Amino acid sequence: MNKTSALILFAHGARDPRWAGPFQRLQKMTQEASPDISVELAFLEFMSPALPELVRRLTEEGIRNITVTPIFLGQGGHVLRDLPVLLDQLRGEFPALALTLSTAVGEDETVLTAIRDYCLRQL
Repeated sequence: MNKTSALILFAHGARDPRWAGPFQRLQKMTQEASPDISVELAFLEFMSPALPELVRRLTEEGIRNITVTPIFLGQGGHVLRDLPVLLDQLRGEFPALALTLSTAVGEDETVLTAIRDYCLRQL
């Protein structure tokens, strides 16, 4: 089956490669739960692939619909300022691509509830 849709989990990135471990596990879990779409991981800085690099590759592979979901706890400066600029540049480069931005995962009530439950289990 040719996949035409992708979900990009977008994370900050860090110099220490171990930092990416939880994000890689999340990508794998998400891909296993949704085999009909391509689930990828991109980074803002320090790690690869960078978002523009990944979007270019996906479009070359025939992906026509991409949703970018920031794996950030809040809608801070990177999500509110840096990411929209990147997406606008990509929309200019790929006008036929449907490129959607989700809110940061930490803005979702179910995510906050899961984090709260985890914290309370630590007592």
